[in-house]
Amino acid sequence: MNDTTEKEAIEEATGLAPREIYEVIRREGKEELERPHKSLVWSGFAAGIMISFSVLAEAILRTYLPDTPGRYLIENFGYSFGFLLVIMGRLQLFTENTITTVFPLVASPTRTMLGRVLRLWSTVLAANVVGAFCAASLFAFTPAIPSDLLPAITELSEHALGFSPGVAFARAIPAGVLVAALVWMLPQSLASSFWLIIAFTWLIAAGDFAHIVAGSVEMWFLLLTGAKGVAEAAFGFFIPVFFGNVVGGTVIFTLMAWGQVQEEVDNGSK
Repeated sequence: MNDTTEKEAIEEATGLAPREIYEVIRREGKEELERPHKSLVWSGFAAGIMISFSVLAEAILRTYLPDTPGRYLIENFGYSFGFLLVIMGRLQLFTENTITTVFPLVASPTRTMLGRVLRLWSTVLAANVVGAFCAASLFAFTPAIPSDLLPAITELSEHALGFSPGVAFARAIPAGVLVAALVWMLPQSLASSFWLIIAFTWLIAAGDFAHIVAGSVEMWFLLLTGAKGVAEAAFGFFIPVFFGNVVGGTVIFTLMAWGQVQEEVDNGSK
């Protein structure tokens, strides 16, 4: 083996260094911040619709699997389906933005950059929620979903919104951490990204953690069917889960990830 071939083999085996992962995600975040507003809206809207397949797939497994002690762990694999559609389809999901767009901000902490990040966050989250509303409307008011699945969708939705605000906030923190960790790991795991997405999102469901966008489908379904009121949904689920996801994805994981590469990035820019 010559020196060049040996060097390439070593680089391939060792994977990306933390600074290289940071740079990949920072560039992705920079590209997202530069996308036209209309593109963000449509991408976020599509993500809100596609994430509904997490609820639908989980309901299918709950409905048709035998009621055994292990059913819970198996049915939660359905939760991964919507995330596969969104992440591998490169659609805009709010919780991914809690890491990708924050790296450009921490690298260049200016008021202008903060404004751009907040603009993207608000645009994508609003589009996600509207998409989730459309999907929930399809579930609630059309025959598109077999009636056999509606009891399971209702059960899943009532459970997702059944926590107190404090518990909802706490349950949302691990979900934010896991989504940010997933985004961090994807650049060096492209060949196995399918299984990585399944593993992380299954853990969110199996751990009974709260995700703002997937949970919005369940929130809208209960609102549209009259099972929950607006104030209960907003203050009991949406607001605490939003802040929990942000704390987990940005305050905890992203800033820790930035801390381990900051000195290398600063030295490299000198």
